[in-house]
Amino acid sequence: MKSLTSNLSVNGRFEKWQQWTKLVAVTFSAQAIIQLLGLLTGILIVRLLPTTEYAFYTLANTMLGTMTVLADGGISSGVMAQGGKVWQDREKLGVVIASGLKLRKIFGIFSLLISLPVLFYLLVHNGATLLSSCFIVLAIIPSFFAALSDTLLETASKLHQGINKLQKNQLSAGLGRFVLMIGSLLVIPFTSVAILGNGIPRMWANIQLRKISAEYADPGQKSDPAIEKEILAIVKRSLPGAIYFCVSGQITIWLISIFGNTQSIAHVGALSRLTTVLTLFTTLFGTLVVPRFARLPEQKKLLIQRFIQIEAALFVISSIVIVIVMLFPAQVLWVLGKGYTNLNKEMLLITISSCLAMLAGVTYSVLVSRGWIIKPVINLTINILFQILLVVTMDLSKTTNVLMFSIVDFLLAFIILITYFIYRVSKLPKPTVS
Repeated sequence: MKSLTSNLSVNGRFEKWQQWTKLVAVTFSAQAIIQLLGLLTGILIVRLLPTTEYAFYTLANTMLGTMTVLADGGISSGVMAQGGKVWQDREKLGVVIASGLKLRKIFGIFSLLISLPVLFYLLVHNGATLLSSCFIVLAIIPSFFAALSDTLLETASKLHQGINKLQKNQLSAGLGRFVLMIGSLLVIPFTSVAILGNGIPRMWANIQLRKISAEYADPGQKSDPAIEKEILAIVKRSLPGAIYFCVSGQITIWLISIFGNTQSIAHVGALSRLTTVLTLFTTLFGTLVVPRFARLPEQKKLLIQRFIQIEAALFVISSIVIVIVMLFPAQVLWVLGKGYTNLNKEMLLITISSCLAMLAGVTYSVLVSRGWIIKPVINLTINILFQILLVVTMDLSKTTNVLMFSIVDFLLAFIILITYFIYRVSKLPKPTVS
């Protein structure tokens, strides 16, 4: 009898491992194609746009990321945390998503009012004409509105691990973006055209995403004030950090746009395109790992074990990417074209910075998925004081120094997150012995 039980246990673990391996393989292969399309699109944009226009494109794209984070403010994390509690109930999950979408619209309006004037100023400050700046600001709006809902609409599919349709939708959007952006830039090589080429396919993909989400969450449900309150409780704790990280996460571009010049912006923007391969792993973890971590029971040993596995995987991926760039810098830079050669040191620094950003970003998502958020007073005070020290002591007119700044910044953020995980786990109750 004992042997039979042991065999069943082994077979069960084997089947679970086999299922998990298949899911990772399918997701990884689909994301590899999606990110390859994104990489090709990004590289062709670098080659098709003049250096000055690409600098404007980098600024606009960076601001789009900032606007999206501001419009979220922790709402998607709140929806994931609340959805993880009711993910098996279609109606309740529908209420959670509806509540999140309502809050997102309100936050989105404020984000637009704050971010667009700043983008306009930075464009003019870096040499864009008033007319060109107006076109770029208007072109970014469709992409922003699409970004308002896509992460929330993906929540239901991620919690149910209904990955296939989600991947197909992302693949269609990536293909549409590739065709539209490259086709239009061959004729009209301007920043506003490239931004519109990104936004239109994304809006179409969101329409399809609503249909996919409806399979797991009832789209007919209305927002619930009680759920809104629960989500806002997470938002209140995470919003200051979100605001900080939306600035800190793009600190390189912001510092160069203030202290540097358009050529430096274009160089860093182009080099950043080569590290988009890391987005493949960030998406993989966000799609498969973070939702499963959110669903784990409050068991100390299990949470520690899964967390160590996640961090170990991230370290291995980062190490491989950094070693490849160290061994083949010339070959990597060749992809960008003649205008970006002799940037070996900058390439290595931006790769290290991007790997640390991935480590900090995924770790942050893992913690927030459990509703574990560092008190902003502690977190922001440490980070801001450290950044002030770096600004005062470093010559930020040099691109390499700005990249070193970002490396130290992300490293500090990662250390703080790891420390906070240890603190939260230590506070969990010990398992009762029956």
